[in-house]
Amino acid sequence: MTTSPVDTAAELADTLTRAMKRIRRRTMTRLEPFGITPAQARALRVLAHAPGCEGREAMRLSELADHLHIAPRSATTVVDALEEAGLVERTPDPADRRAVRVVLTTDGRAALERIHQVRHEVAQEYFAPISPSDQDALLKALRSAEAAYESAPPPPRGAAR
Repeated sequence: MTTSPVDTAAELADTLTRAMKRIRRRTMTRLEPFGITPAQARALRVLAHAPGCEGREAMRLSELADHLHIAPRSATTVVDALEEAGLVERTPDPADRRAVRVVLTTDGRAALERIHQVRHEVAQEYFAPISPSDQDALLKALRSAEAAYESAPPPPRGAAR
């Protein structure tokens, strides 16, 4: 019995969802001793890769929310926890007194190193049974799917994307 392309796509989506949940759960467990949640880890990674974050410039809180695809209030909650832990600090935006910028601290950069190590270890453990060539093929296929999705016109209003 052969599987239809629709069934294959649905199974692929289900398998990817399971894989993401397992990787996220294992990452969360490994970050727990450091007091870092996955949401905080994502925010730190976004800040680390933001243009200007290497110096004393920083990202606006609203930009961080946009990059994380979360509501500004949720970004405030994440930044509150990161600031309390000493991993980021808020600074006034010199161009707009009403805006706040967020910058990584030295401790925040050290936390990024731990996060990077944990993510690397978890990924290595999960994908170890797959040959390097199959890993390359999977990555290429997923990148192609993501690029096609991103370049597709938006769906009609009311349709899910």
